[in-house]
Amino acid sequence: MSSGLTGRQRAVLALVCAVAVSAIYGIQPVLEAAGQDLGLGEGALGWLVAAGQIGYLAGLVLLVPLGDLFDRRRLITVHLLLTAAGAGVTAAAPGGGVAIAGLALAGLFAVVVQITVAYVAAVSPAGERGRNIGAVTSGVVIGILGVRVVAGTLGELADWRMVYLVIAGLCAMLALAARFTLGADLRRPRARYGQLLSSLGRLAVGDRLFLSRGLVAFFLFASFGTLWSGLALPLGDAPWYLGTTEIGLFGLAGLTGALGAARAGRWADRGLAPSVTGWSLALLTASWLLIAQAGSSLWLLIAGVVVLDFAVQAVHVSNQHLLTDARPDQSSSVIGAYMACYSLGSALGAITTTWAYSAAGWPAASLLGAAYAALGLLVATSTRRFTLRAIVGSGRSVT
Repeated sequence: MSSGLTGRQRAVLALVCAVAVSAIYGIQPVLEAAGQDLGLGEGALGWLVAAGQIGYLAGLVLLVPLGDLFDRRRLITVHLLLTAAGAGVTAAAPGGGVAIAGLALAGLFAVVVQITVAYVAAVSPAGERGRNIGAVTSGVVIGILGVRVVAGTLGELADWRMVYLVIAGLCAMLALAARFTLGADLRRPRARYGQLLSSLGRLAVGDRLFLSRGLVAFFLFASFGTLWSGLALPLGDAPWYLGTTEIGLFGLAGLTGALGAARAGRWADRGLAPSVTGWSLALLTASWLLIAQAGSSLWLLIAGVVVLDFAVQAVHVSNQHLLTDARPDQSSSVIGAYMACYSLGSALGAITTTWAYSAAGWPAASLLGAAYAALGLLVATSTRRFTLRAIVGSGRSVT
């Protein structure tokens, strides 16, 4: 492939991931204000959140495989422009229906994140692949967590529409930056689009490495979703009664842990991905002991958030490294299918955390998050021997 990525190219790609994913999550901190402005009742607010997720899930299946057929640099540019269009429609929406359509469109093309990761895997030498994936993937976490802080602030200083105007502008600027900064990713496709779509089904039923990594991702992001979908509940309640902007600042704690996990890519380059996955999932499970103290100590909560996001990012980078190493010619398709597991796990965490909190408070939600992490650890442990064989089979050493 290529000789690798420059520091400038890594920075552009990390920003692409951060801004694109913020188009999906940017509505959450300003949800109530957006609903009031658009004339939506409380029962319909969930559609503003779900629209981006639904569009994103459709894009994972229908659009990400295109990265195995066409120049990924061109796809990154086009998808960023279309994400900008969706964000612009959302910002200008006269009513709830148009806003929901705009969010769905933005979510559909926000899968540029997965095409970006596949691009990085394709152009990176084997010895640098994990490092580059880790650096670029950190942008995803920056977007998911950082947008909570930025959107909350913009929502208070201006209004919720400004959040999506800014996202639209940044997507357009990054489309130009990607076009003139990145190298072309030209190759001869070995399959047609229909064949790539059918290969996703075969992955889901017949590839043991994908099944194990996908199931780990499902439980990993169910645990992650339990925290970030439900954290506002105990913080907005007694004894803290924190506001939206103050709650959003907890995203900074998550960024600290997640950015520290960029080292996981280097460990994966050395063949340590299975070990990193195991102890990171154990760390994730233990982090919930600290997070469960949210009702009595904010400092313990912050420490737990840092540990949780470090562990999640370490496992996520290791999983993607293993899968792209095993299927270098189908990196877009395999990452798209893997991220569908991510999306489903996040949705499960979001749904069940509110149920657990309403039933028995934050301790019950914390127990649920720990249970998801423990199930992920169980899957990783039970498939460790097979994963090691897969690494050896791909020609990589295990140290």
